Amino acid sequence: MAEKIGFVGLGIMGRPMAKNLMEAGYELVLYNRTKEKAEEIAADGTTVAGSPREVAESCDIVITMLPDSPDVEAVVAGEYGILEGIKEGSLVVDMSTISPVATKELAAKVGERGASMLDAPVSGGDVGAQGGTLSIMVGGSEEDFERAKPLFEVMGGTVTHVGPVGAGQVVKAANQIVVALTIEAVSEALVLGSKAGVAPEKILDVLDGGLAGNKVMEAKREKFLHHSFDPGFKIELHHKDLGIALAAGREYGVSLPVTAIVDQMLEELKAKGRGDRDHSALLTLIEEGAQHRIGEGG
Repeated sequence: MAEKIGFVGLGIMGRPMAKNLMEAGYELVLYNRTKEKAEEIAADGTTVAGSPREVAESCDIVITMLPDSPDVEAVVAGEYGILEGIKEGSLVVDMSTISPVATKELAAKVGERGASMLDAPVSGGDVGAQGGTLSIMVGGSEEDFERAKPLFEVMGGTVTHVGPVGAGQVVKAANQIVVALTIEAVSEALVLGSKAGVAPEKILDVLDGGLAGNKVMEAKREKFLHHSFDPGFKIELHHKDLGIALAAGREYGVSLPVTAIVDQMLEELKAKGRGDRDHSALLTLIEEGAQHRIGEGG
């Protein structure tokens, strides 16, 4: 018999991920703090639960996709949480991006109930979530990874077991450093080139064809060129992620100087009221410093 899957957290990322699992034929039990979001995507063979505990009581594998460490801690270990209903032998798969320390602590609590946990954060944004092409980096035992792998292969295009519990979150922190610094670098390049009189789309065309080409630039091209910053991934969430990376740097004794600078740039954008914009809106901060909006001439 196929295992029943619970899915907790149906935001920008979780909603399409859950829908992909449903379309692949999995029987899902859904929970979202705003119940209407779960009811909107419920279909035949799908149940909407009233709490994370109810999800755990009726499911073999429970996936969580939530904004931050406190959210995951509340859903897993809080009142009416997953731990109150989890069965022996069940598997919790946290696909949120949270602290590796919090992950290890939660995994220990799950283990005390005779269950196990994987941390499986993702990269690829809303586009990857919708297309089932996410990059998924998984921490946990090999046995648990193999158990959840068919689910990962529905939601992602690249699925990699990176080590023990917590390793997935460490790799995700590294990923978020590269993404943030790349967005900042592309923003600088665009503003410099545009203010000097070169069309921004030409700049991106040239960069894409050489060593500077990167997936971040490809995915965010239209947002950069048209200043369309509706969120695929919010500034406030990326700022949270860089905070996790900087904390990991302190824990392991690794200096992350440029990460710290971009972290402060995201903090400034939040202070300016743009925390709910897509992280590619980092471009606007460079534009303001140069007093130039790309594509508008010198």
